[in-house]
Amino acid sequence: MTIRTLFPTLLYQDDLGDAGLIDELEHSVRALAEDDRAGRRWCKEHGYRGYTSYASLDDLPMRDPVFADLKRKLDKHVARFAEACAFDLAGRKLKLDSLWVNLLKPGGHHAAHIHPHSVVSGTLYVAMPPGAGGLKLEDPRLPMLMAAPPRRVDAAEGMRTFETVSPTPGTVLLWESWLRHAVVDNAAKGDRISVSFNYR
Repeated sequence: MTIRTLFPTLLYQDDLGDAGLIDELEHSVRALAEDDRAGRRWCKEHGYRGYTSYASLDDLPMRDPVFADLKRKLDKHVARFAEACAFDLAGRKLKLDSLWVNLLKPGGHHAAHIHPHSVVSGTLYVAMPPGAGGLKLEDPRLPMLMAAPPRRVDAAEGMRTFETVSPTPGTVLLWESWLRHAVVDNAAKGDRISVSFNYR
């Protein structure tokens, strides 16, 4: 008998490898959360438990050198992931399209979503106190499973309907932007801080 794995869904995971930059990013995110009145207003209007620059600031790599440093590192990770995905980019490179910060207070979460108009999306984790919510990824075939029985609880990784990754500070996760994902409730006593981004 032969069983082959077809059409894999890839998840890239690596460490940024720069603890000093992680510390600087935490400082910058907390400063933005204090100073960005438009962002705080958007969060309040949309019931976001904490702070995100998603709807208020679209120039972080030009605004703060620490995000420019981060962009240079992310470019390399994304290039490696694009190669692993066998993307035919015709000699071009994927380009950073958007980058925003997230400071999730205890009890905060992100509902399941995708990132339209992008090729690769990802997150760098800056602060992940014990109990901070992980990244929950959904089997992209879920809408088509119809009458398929549920998977056993002992199913191997990649066979389950949902996979939850629990990153640590410095972890870079990348996935194709069509992959539906969510952030589990932050059950920690402290802030869960991350930087999310899209490449096109």
